[in-house]
Amino acid sequence: MITFITKSFNELSNVELYQLLQLRSEVFVVEQNCPYLDMDDKDQKSYHVLGYDTDKLVACTRLVPVGISYDSEPSIGRVVTHPSVRSLGYGKLLMEYSIQETKRLFNTNVIVIGAQQYLDRFYQNLGFVPEGDMYLEDNIPHMTMRLGK
Repeated sequence: MITFITKSFNELSNVELYQLLQLRSEVFVVEQNCPYLDMDDKDQKSYHVLGYDTDKLVACTRLVPVGISYDSEPSIGRVVTHPSVRSLGYGKLLMEYSIQETKRLFNTNVIVIGAQQYLDRFYQNLGFVPEGDMYLEDNIPHMTMRLGK
């Protein structure tokens, strides 16, 4: 069973921050074999969704306010689930929770994401619609997707 909490950057404990950076590094850098600078100065301005299975962090997202990733819309980024829980449906639960939290925190029905292209069907099933052309981010094909109007 997974339990979610949302915290601003300043509310994160040292342990929580370490765990989320470790999980992101494990998946985005090691598993996807993509050396990139994860610390991009957006974390301090964002909220963070942490998903725990018992006491282990197994999923997280970053909820980014308007004007940080996109000029006019908030965003959900750094969506990650631990490989050990991917068959349990936690990714869908994580995104459903993150969508609701983004709408609540930023008083909006519109969310824009930069999604890895291979996950387009996953995000479309959550209501996101592709916009524009594919682009490369850190040598990985991505696409802009929007939820709401």
